[in-house]
Amino acid sequence: MKKQLVSILATVGMTCTLLAGCSSPAPEESGSTEDGSSAESEVSTEGLSKATVVDAESLPIQGIGAQVTSDVEANEDYKIGYIAKNTTNPYMVAQSEGVKKAGEDMGFEAVTQAPSTADSVEEQVKIMEDMIQQEMDVIIVHCADSNGIMPGVRKAEDAGIQVITIGTPAAEDTFLRTGVDYKETGEVVAKEIAEALNGEGKVIILEGPAGAANAIERLEGINETFEDYPDIEVVASQTANFKRTEGMSVTENLLQQYTDVDAIIGCNDESALGAMQAVKAAGKDDVLIAGFDGSVDATNAVASGEMYCTYNTDPYGSGYLACAYAVNYLNDGTEPEGKFIPFPTAANDPLITPDTVKEYQDNIAWWKVIQ
Repeated sequence: MKKQLVSILATVGMTCTLLAGCSSPAPEESGSTEDGSSAESEVSTEGLSKATVVDAESLPIQGIGAQVTSDVEANEDYKIGYIAKNTTNPYMVAQSEGVKKAGEDMGFEAVTQAPSTADSVEEQVKIMEDMIQQEMDVIIVHCADSNGIMPGVRKAEDAGIQVITIGTPAAEDTFLRTGVDYKETGEVVAKEIAEALNGEGKVIILEGPAGAANAIERLEGINETFEDYPDIEVVASQTANFKRTEGMSVTENLLQQYTDVDAIIGCNDESALGAMQAVKAAGKDDVLIAGFDGSVDATNAVASGEMYCTYNTDPYGSGYLACAYAVNYLNDGTEPEGKFIPFPTAANDPLITPDTVKEYQDNIAWWKVIQ
């Protein structure tokens, strides 16, 4: 929809106020978080809208991961811009591919860009400014920093362009945020581990970067779930900064102190894979290891029995979904059901275990779209 209609919608009070605001097999030496960013400046989530979970049948897409499709079609020649954090992390590449596929399926022009310096929020803002000049109808951004992205968000909104964020939120509400609800992901994996341990045992948690909103939310979900299991003891909870190397070194040190640990939860797949290496080196074969994101290496480890589970955070599907909501809005002003609509959720069966890993690898895995 063109800017005139956006302006009309604003005057009748239909526009939304601002919105806000994964492990991939990224190189471990890159210092990346699970979705390819450096640890963002700390942002309070208290002022952001809570998640609105939409029934799968009501979403403007069908399926998950490599199987995602949609019946949404653009009524006009829209231009939708997408700004990734980088072009090196498979997670970000898959999300960009989701936007491109949506453009092909839904009939709009998809313009995808990323900073030349990986994870530079300053460059993301500059790209947003350029997209405003190019008169994009909607701008989708996976924020490198919640606070740092706000100048670009405000300029876009002042120009009558709606902003959608994926994953890491902007510091204030925008038109829509999607991507996983990090807290829910923590709850799902923690419950799976607790049940596998029959409700009792000693657990190590490898946290994400201090101050990163997604890491904080995921850790909250894990800890709050374990409160329901009084015989689960978290013996240590330390950051591994979403890195495989740190996951290994931190676990090596902790295993010397806690020799009878029953499970380790890495707050992304890279840290979990590092823990797996440390556990193997220590000669332990009875420690359950869990991660998040459904990366190639992690799902291979689940298939081999070296990891117990991981969680499909589906960057491809979340990019595709963001576009479906954007096109629906541009077509007729249809707004999302909430400011934060997480995808995937527990209702999409995102947990990857020994029982489900083959189906995931063969048909669903988001990384299949970039292989």
